[in-house]
Amino acid sequence: MTQDSGTRASWGELLRVPAGDGPVDLAAIATDATPGVEGKQEGAALTEATTPSLDELQEKLFASSLSGGDRSVLLVLQGMDTAGKGGVVKRVAASMDPQGLSHHAFKKPTAEELAHPFLWRVEKVLPAAGRIGIFDRSHYEDVLVPAVHGTLGAEQIAARHDEINAFEKRLTENGTTVVKVLLHLGRDEQRSRLLRRLDRPDKHWKFSPADVDDRALWPLFQAAYGDTLRATSTPWAPWHVVPADRKWYSALAVQQLLDEALRGLDLEWPTAAFDVEEQRARLLAT
Repeated sequence: MTQDSGTRASWGELLRVPAGDGPVDLAAIATDATPGVEGKQEGAALTEATTPSLDELQEKLFASSLSGGDRSVLLVLQGMDTAGKGGVVKRVAASMDPQGLSHHAFKKPTAEELAHPFLWRVEKVLPAAGRIGIFDRSHYEDVLVPAVHGTLGAEQIAARHDEINAFEKRLTENGTTVVKVLLHLGRDEQRSRLLRRLDRPDKHWKFSPADVDDRALWPLFQAAYGDTLRATSTPWAPWHVVPADRKWYSALAVQQLLDEALRGLDLEWPTAAFDVEEQRARLLAT
């Protein structure tokens, strides 16, 4: 049995990258584990129980911005192809109000984007006050891909890590809570998911031959992630590693991390800027 909520570690503590020196050893973190719950049934119950809380907290965040509040939340989702980033977004965001959400899926940089510093395209789509912004891939692609393909050297990658840390610190100082999640998928599970896409004509559009090319570079990607997680997991924007072989679990874990982040803002409903009883009397008189 899991521990009761009074003694159990928070999801942030449970999934935060382990402390230590050197790259994070992703091979030591099971991709099919379900830390925090014992099975799918318990996970489904927790998902259902948390949904009203998450919805209310999102509405409080949005409402606060209408009266001058400057808080926002940025959820960064990273992972290998088929790790389930889109599915997590659908499941976690499904019950929330779309007007309080923004979503951006980062693709290969365009010629215009490459003509600017790498964070330029990210700064353009940051969540406004009162919103929860979701990045499906992110600025981390601009260190992971160059590291794997060797288009940037080690010193340049380290410099980008430093830029990212400074950038995320500015975000938090300006009122944005940053929640960073690596959806940690197993190589065998990825192959199964890619095969299912090939087996289903309605999923062919989601398959790319480049996905197979990247599988050949799996060890390099794991090493690049290990280096980047260690270099950019900071007190103000820590990384969380979510086992992603079980789709129900990865959605649950992200939901819990987001709920905890919003709870940490101590949000309150804005105080009415008018006399409530006076307006009630006026309304009843009509």
